[in-house]
Amino acid sequence: MAMEVTQVLLNAQSIDGNVRKHAEESLKQFQEQNLPGFLLSLSGELASDEKPVDSRKLAGLILKNALDAKEQHRKLELVQRWLSLDNNVKGQIKAFLLKTLASPIPDARSTASQVIAKIAGIELPQRQWPELIGSLLSNIHQLPVHVKQATLETLGYLCEEVSPDVVDQDHVNKILTAVVQGMNASEGNNDVRLAATRALYNALGFAQANFSNDMERDYIMRVVCESTMSPEVKIRQASFECLVSISSTYYEKLAPYIQDIFNITAKAVREDEEPVALQAIEFWSSICDEEIDILEEYLGDFTGDSEIPCFYFIKQALPALVPMLLETLLKQEEDQDQDEGAWNIAMAGGTCLGLVARTVGDDIVQLVMPFIEENITKPDWRQREAATYAFGSILEGPSPDKLTPLVNVALNFMLTALTKDPNNHVKDTTAWTLGRIFEFLHGSTVDTPIITQANCQQIVTVLLQSMKDVANVAEKACGALYFLAQGYEEVSPSSPLTPYFQEIVQALLTVTHREDAGESRLRTAAYETLNEVVRCSTDETAPMVLQLVPVIMMELHNTLEGQKLSSDEREKQGELQGLLCGCLQVIIQKLGSSEPTKYVFMQYADQIMGLFLRVFACRSATVHEEAMLAIGALAYATGPDFDKYMPEFYKYLEMGLQNFEEYQVCAVTVGVVGDICRALEDKTLPYCDGIMTQLLKDLSSNQLHRSVKPPIFSSFGDIALAIGENFEKYLMYAMPMLQSAAELSAQTADADDEMTEYTNSLRNGILEAYSGILQGFKNSPKTQLLIPYAPHILQFLDSMYMEKDMDDVVMKTAIGVLGDLADTLGSNAGSLIQQSLSSKDFLNECLSSDDHMIKESAEWAKLAISRAISV
Repeated sequence: MAMEVTQVLLNAQSIDGNVRKHAEESLKQFQEQNLPGFLLSLSGELASDEKPVDSRKLAGLILKNALDAKEQHRKLELVQRWLSLDNNVKGQIKAFLLKTLASPIPDARSTASQVIAKIAGIELPQRQWPELIGSLLSNIHQLPVHVKQATLETLGYLCEEVSPDVVDQDHVNKILTAVVQGMNASEGNNDVRLAATRALYNALGFAQANFSNDMERDYIMRVVCESTMSPEVKIRQASFECLVSISSTYYEKLAPYIQDIFNITAKAVREDEEPVALQAIEFWSSICDEEIDILEEYLGDFTGDSEIPCFYFIKQALPALVPMLLETLLKQEEDQDQDEGAWNIAMAGGTCLGLVARTVGDDIVQLVMPFIEENITKPDWRQREAATYAFGSILEGPSPDKLTPLVNVALNFMLTALTKDPNNHVKDTTAWTLGRIFEFLHGSTVDTPIITQANCQQIVTVLLQSMKDVANVAEKACGALYFLAQGYEEVSPSSPLTPYFQEIVQALLTVTHREDAGESRLRTAAYETLNEVVRCSTDETAPMVLQLVPVIMMELHNTLEGQKLSSDEREKQGELQGLLCGCLQVIIQKLGSSEPTKYVFMQYADQIMGLFLRVFACRSATVHEEAMLAIGALAYATGPDFDKYMPEFYKYLEMGLQNFEEYQVCAVTVGVVGDICRALEDKTLPYCDGIMTQLLKDLSSNQLHRSVKPPIFSSFGDIALAIGENFEKYLMYAMPMLQSAAELSAQTADADDEMTEYTNSLRNGILEAYSGILQGFKNSPKTQLLIPYAPHILQFLDSMYMEKDMDDVVMKTAIGVLGDLADTLGSNAGSLIQQSLSSKDFLNECLSSDDHMIKESAEWAKLAISRAISV
């Protein structure tokens, strides 16, 4: 190889920009002109102990990036590229990498471990590199020690990269044996023990069979529990991480160990360093998550047979667990409110306490109340804050009957504390707790109201006053007001908040202009609260909402006035534009929902649309998403009149549909296509060619995130409903797409929950498309064009019914499509429906459904079918 790769790699890290750029270009050129040579020289660089550490590190990093990428489509390209390389070259690269595991330089070993695992992730599923695991296992018994350490690290990464079904059980057993032996206290070297403990964390998913065997499971559990006592803090932390993972993966196997685990977690929480204590608390949070899921499934399923029994570990541990968690609440940090994303023992303990309350309900209350009563008035702020935090944490879970009397006593005290407590932390937590009270114990579903005519004014006054406090307290006060407003969503014609509406809105707008509104999410919280106050307001306050329109428009206008901004300021300004567009969206929905206010609001429509179009001219994804949503609302409110904005708006609509990178923007834009179709109906026609072309392109792209595909199908239905028989020219493109997607969605039996959920949303999108197309062609002379597609639609409905994993939403749409077929195609569908395998059973099942929406659709479908058959 002519060029000296070491020097180029070093130059690529130079502080001199020109040198760096030149080196990066040389590397790129080398890669494009001779990929095998490029990868081979990088692996040689990484493997050579004569080379400088910096060049080896970068060589390894470039190798790793040549095998894997975040974006799915890019990842697939890289996998294909590797698989098509010459076997000789691949063999040499792999030999270099395995050799690097013996290097005395830790960075080189670690990088090689990751690259080996990436290659294993590509090759093992293809039944290639079968000797890899064997050769790694033979390394375990090597001296020097660092080879053992690197090999265990590699096995750990390998378990992270490949799925358990790729490795045969014999190899799994050997990997686990090697890993667990490496964790053993008899292993003298801490680096080896740490690598082994981290490897076990990744290998737990492979250990199903081993955890089903009592002896093997006992051995693994004993070693993990012993490792939590290691003198080395990183090993203790990694061991607790293994326990957390075991708690969710093997919950049903934990009973024999739970008492011992309680003892070691309690000791760690009370005495150990923070990273270890946090994982020990996380173990109990994870057990809560498991039991909450099991109990929800158990209660939701009236036969009462959840797949996994609930062992009520939390209920049994309560008398010891709750005091341990309450102690953690007193370990606050002085400045914990200041930085976002802060996490410490007190926060972790409070979060766990909240999960415990959700798991056991009423039983927690008597265990926590003495702590609150003892500490709430103490002179030390830590005790007052801990007591308030404990109270706020247990408000979700116990019944309103149990909590309401306590809250009634506490409310007055807390309102006073929020204005008068000398400590910032106490005020912050008090405002947060008030928010939780309003979220869980206030609203139309609660029998005994906590907020009455008598105390409503005091609550509003205190919250508005706290919105002038320091940023973090003001932000929590906004949050409390948010839930206060939300609780009155169902009341009309007059809400208890109506008399304070003007004052509340004014106070929130003032907050958005505070100098420190950028701190602590304050500005965002104020706008979110303003939106909620508007959304939940009644007709009485509509005139005041109208007055808000020019105010928010002016704010948005001010952000668009051209001044030169730094990239940091531009980002902040983009956030503000997003918040203002979101605010306008809520106002448009509110005012557009009743005729009198809609009529007055229309005077602003042109100006608002003009502002939105200017927002699109700024390049920022979050803003585009918010502006798109607001335009969807405007289209819905203006109806056919929206037509006049289409010539200007269309190019941005097209841009949104082409935005693969920021797929959320693409998804929202697809939704807006539906809003526009409903608003414009057949006036959409001039734009349909462009829209359909783009949607079909989106569907055939492997770069677009899969979550955008269901809404695209469903928008086919919106377009067909809007333009009726004019959809004819798209049938030959749309129908085959729908058919292949339908077939694909039928092949996902035994999928995990996430895949099942996606399949359901995909099916629903396909069904909504069929439904819209069938309804769009109804009563037109061109209905016969749909007859060839009817057998396939019925076959799709049959296959879904046979699989028995439809959710209620899909069921309702599916029975609707059966009705649409009969309704639109009449006798042509009648005979097909009679021949269908399961239509009759499906119809009967829907007719006897508890869900009245499904039942209603089924009754309509039954009528349509009987008409079609009798013709």
